[in-house]
Amino acid sequence: MTLLQDRFQQVYDQIHLTEQTCHRQGQVQLLAVSKTKPADMIRAAWRCGQKHFGESYLQEAISKIQALGDLSDIHWHFIGPIQSNKTRDIAEHFEWVHSVDRLKIAQRLNDQRPESLPPLNICLQINISEESSKSGINLSELPQLVQAINQLPRLKLRGLMGIPAPESDPEQQRIPFRTLADALKNLNEQFSLDMDTLSMGMSDDLEAAIQEGSTMVRIGTALFGERDYAQKPSQNAYKNQEKE
Repeated sequence: MTLLQDRFQQVYDQIHLTEQTCHRQGQVQLLAVSKTKPADMIRAAWRCGQKHFGESYLQEAISKIQALGDLSDIHWHFIGPIQSNKTRDIAEHFEWVHSVDRLKIAQRLNDQRPESLPPLNICLQINISEESSKSGINLSELPQLVQAINQLPRLKLRGLMGIPAPESDPEQQRIPFRTLADALKNLNEQFSLDMDTLSMGMSDDLEAAIQEGSTMVRIGTALFGERDYAQKPSQNAYKNQEKE
């Protein structure tokens, strides 16, 4: 077994074991965060059975999407900060966007989503720990944004995404995830929605996230090793936003 295969198997096993302990078998999807990693490594991960990949840096992602265009069953998720001038390329190249945090971005994604493609799956990013360094909206802003985005026909509102402040205590890790899960449940009940996705949990806290209802964990370092940000000096501003 190669090192990459071994890493993926370890993470799959960790997810499945945690699912079993909280009676949630088969409910959690692994999103492999492949930013800063080359296309040939993603292809190797695909050969391990992984189909869903998360990217944060648009131009790098597009080059990899094009290089791997022969893989018809690969699914691309955009998980990074979104600038207005990047929305067209995101709308044209991705199936999922996890980091929508304002109506202006959602409107642009809707308007620029090609008619030939199915509606773009959207998660709203919540600043669940209210950190000034993190993107995302506050929970109090959610109902109004949900109502507005739910009217956009080229978007499909799937759920919420959150990146809590780092915490080493497993029990403390669970608190913000529980808050996010409660928010999703309340929104579904309030607006008669069927949002089904909680994008939460990374390499250091995936077990706590699964215990509180995560349906998609975003894992990078545990799968691919540390990222080479030295190759991308212009993106250093984002490197501490999310350590998957």
